[in-house]
Amino acid sequence: MDKLSPERRSENMRRIKSKGMKPEMVVRRTVHALGYRYRLHRKDLPGKPDLVFGPRRKVIFVHGCFWHGHDCKEGNRRPKSNIDYWHAKISNNHLRDFAQQQLLQGMGWSVLVIWECESEPGIRQRLVEFLG
Repeated sequence: MDKLSPERRSENMRRIKSKGMKPEMVVRRTVHALGYRYRLHRKDLPGKPDLVFGPRRKVIFVHGCFWHGHDCKEGNRRPKSNIDYWHAKISNNHLRDFAQQQLLQGMGWSVLVIWECESEPGIRQRLVEFLG
């Protein structure tokens, strides 16, 4: 049972953005500083990747650990109310992410997932290796 009223829960969920959040901005700034140029959230690709490097046929997803079920401290945190809803939501997000990545790879795209818990030096190294 949820501790918040449906109206309050709806308001809380409505305030959660899917674009331009801090982890995504860290990745965008890092990629730009490395000299790479990209497109954002291309709607014609499965999953609307956060960063798209068209000529290189590479995409990057920046995932929130909680929302996408990462196996870190934040990703393992589970809500104490409305447990069935959240378990199903996170599980479905995880399955959808996998399916979208498979589709992209089948279309000839390389996929990199960066998690919000990753540190900037680690992100930079992974980006250099991925983008070449």
